[in-house]
Amino acid sequence: MIDWEKTFDDACFFHWTGITPAVSREAAETCFEAIKKAKQKGLTISCDLNYRSQLWKWGKTAREVMSQMAKNVDVITANEEDAHKVFKIKAPSIDVIKGEIKPDNYLLVAEEVMRKFPNVKLVGITLRGSISATHNTWSGVLYDGKTFCKSPVYDIMPIVDRIGAGDTFSAGVIYGLLNFRKDLQRTVNFATAMSCLKHTVYGDSPIIRIEEVETLMKGITSGRILR
Repeated sequence: MIDWEKTFDDACFFHWTGITPAVSREAAETCFEAIKKAKQKGLTISCDLNYRSQLWKWGKTAREVMSQMAKNVDVITANEEDAHKVFKIKAPSIDVIKGEIKPDNYLLVAEEVMRKFPNVKLVGITLRGSISATHNTWSGVLYDGKTFCKSPVYDIMPIVDRIGAGDTFSAGVIYGLLNFRKDLQRTVNFATAMSCLKHTVYGDSPIIRIEEVETLMKGITSGRILR
């Protein structure tokens, strides 16, 4: 029922989230149709795995559905657990409950994702160390098959609202790919800083200016008001 030709006119990127195919069989079929049309149009396709166990109730597992869809994806983003829950790819020696997050261990996850899906050109992973409900560490990594880039680690306390941080990271990655050319380090630094700031904003949508992200990227965390 959707005119994909018209929908994708003038588009260069198509982003979808793992929440959509989890909602229902019909939503999954529509999402898959959009992915295939976007591929035919030559768009860059990105996916945030976004595993939600409470939504996958309509008959197929996330692994069955997402494995087919991921064959057409160029960029995959996820949190530190999504790849394991969706594709059974787990980082070694990690205990997220204890806040023990070692970025280098996620290189193995990114490499395995690319082996499983040879079409994937970039993998991004957010790393949340859960010290307490109001105190987390936050960082991110990007891997393009050759270069593994790690962002600075942010210590967030207190957290105002963490919902939407992963979506913000994905948006930051897309922004970086469109604006920073092939500067992978700047892209992961921008996406991580942007999603770090999301923790200070109520609601799913981050009301954040680019200047604020760039200030945090410079290591300025004093919180002083600029008048």
